[in-house]
Amino acid sequence: MGLSLYYSGRFNPQSSLQEMIEEIKDIAEANEWPYHIFETEFPPNSIGKKKYNDDIYGIFFTPPECETVDLCFLSNGRMSSGINLKFWGNSKKKEEQGYLYMLSVKTQFAGIEIHKLIIHLLKYLSKKYFLDFKVTDEGHYWETGDEKLLAKTFGEYNAFFDEVTTAVETFPMKAGETIEEYFQRILKPKGRKG
Repeated sequence: MGLSLYYSGRFNPQSSLQEMIEEIKDIAEANEWPYHIFETEFPPNSIGKKKYNDDIYGIFFTPPECETVDLCFLSNGRMSSGINLKFWGNSKKKEEQGYLYMLSVKTQFAGIEIHKLIIHLLKYLSKKYFLDFKVTDEGHYWETGDEKLLAKTFGEYNAFFDEVTTAVETFPMKAGETIEEYFQRILKPKGRKG
C-alpha cells in the first residue's frame, strides 16, 4: 500500500522497440538508475495476436526508493512484466488473465520529483510508442499536472503511514495475539467495546 501509478496499453507496431529501449536506457544511465533490457525485437507478425510466448520484450528501471518501472511487453505487444507472466500467464480464470496486463509502480517513498518524472516520461512514451495507453495516478498528476494537488496527496499518504507507524510503536502485539486480533484492537474506535 502506498501512493502508486497503475498503467496498461500496447506497443504501437509502427514504432521501434529498439529505439524506445535506447531512449529509456539513456535516461536510466543519466540518472544512475539500475535497469535491465529484455528482448529488443518482437517476433515477426506477433503484435496483435491473442497468444504470446514466454519471453519479455522491453526494459525496466528502478529509481531510488521506488518500485521498478516496467516498460515491458509480451510477444503480442501488450504491456506486462516478468512477474505478471509468471503469476498470471497460465491462468484459466478470466479475472486473473486481466492481471497479466496490469502494471503498477509505487512512488510513495521515492517522492514527488520522481513521481513527476515518471509521469512525464510515460506521457512522452505514450505519444511515441504506445496505443490504448491508460494511467490511473493516485497522486492525480497524470490528469491535472497540478503540483500542489500532488504535494497535498503525498502529504496525506505520508500522514497515514506516520499514524500507522505510531500506532504499531505505541501498541505492541500482545503475547498470543494473532495479527488479525492485533489490528482489530488498534484500529477499533475509542469508546467502543468488543
